[in-house]
Amino acid sequence: MMQENYNERHPNDFDDAIDLQELFHALIQGKYIIISVTAFVSILAVIYSLLLPNIYESKALLVPVDSSSSISTALQSYSGLAGLAGINLPSAGAESNSAKALTKIRTLSFYEKNILPFIFLPDLVAVNSWNSTTNSLAYEESIYNKTSNTWAKDYDYPSVQQSFQVFNEGHITITEDKISSFITLSIKHQSPYIAKEWAELIINQVNTFYRQKDKLESQKAISFLNEQIAMTSLSEIKQVIAQLLQQETQKLTLIEANQSYVFDYIDPPAVMELKSGPSRAIICILSALFGGILSIAIVLIRHYGLRKKAS
Repeated sequence: MMQENYNERHPNDFDDAIDLQELFHALIQGKYIIISVTAFVSILAVIYSLLLPNIYESKALLVPVDSSSSISTALQSYSGLAGLAGINLPSAGAESNSAKALTKIRTLSFYEKNILPFIFLPDLVAVNSWNSTTNSLAYEESIYNKTSNTWAKDYDYPSVQQSFQVFNEGHITITEDKISSFITLSIKHQSPYIAKEWAELIINQVNTFYRQKDKLESQKAISFLNEQIAMTSLSEIKQVIAQLLQQETQKLTLIEANQSYVFDYIDPPAVMELKSGPSRAIICILSALFGGILSIAIVLIRHYGLRKKAS
């Protein structure tokens, strides 16, 4: 009597219990489907993960040098006198080369002029795998023929912008620690040797780019000051220009002598022995979970679909 009263007052609880029991029995009856589908998906995931090439990541930990900023600051003591001579000096608050370089590295122009001429393009767009024993790369035959050293006939040779996109999205990563100002530049590649080589190339090229840029500007300034000192007859102006000329000459000397002009190494890139990816274990685990969920969905759809037809 009490059970009947409870069922009358709580009909949904009774129905839910029946539904859960039916659901449990449906899963038990479809256990072979669940096991088969999960196993099939897991096996496919294992095969797929084993076919993926190992990826190696070479990292360089850098510190900004900012030689140009310190030189510009030193020149500010002469800014007032330079103004009298009609000469403009760079502002001490101007953005440093290192800040500009972080953006410059990721630009198409820098890639086209400072990276692309120094790398082997098939290493960027056509690599299939790397042989650690022989330290040799295998290429996708549909893209590049290593034997004849030619691109495949049916392959559309990548443009600068296309290869830039591959390089920028798939190989290079730059992060900056806002507290310490340390910069981490990392390159990923199937070959750990190429990863190290490209990381060094980028750092050397960005240092060279800004060193040559500032060198050219300094040379132009020295040439201009020499012209001005020859044109003026006022001794005070000549003294000011002579002091500026001395500072520019010192600046040019520092530019020539400083190889690590924008970034200096705290920890240089290395040939890594351990891969950074892919994570085959995670791929297999997630695939097994997906297979389990998929198989349960198949069993339930099949069960309730058949029951609906029967009713």
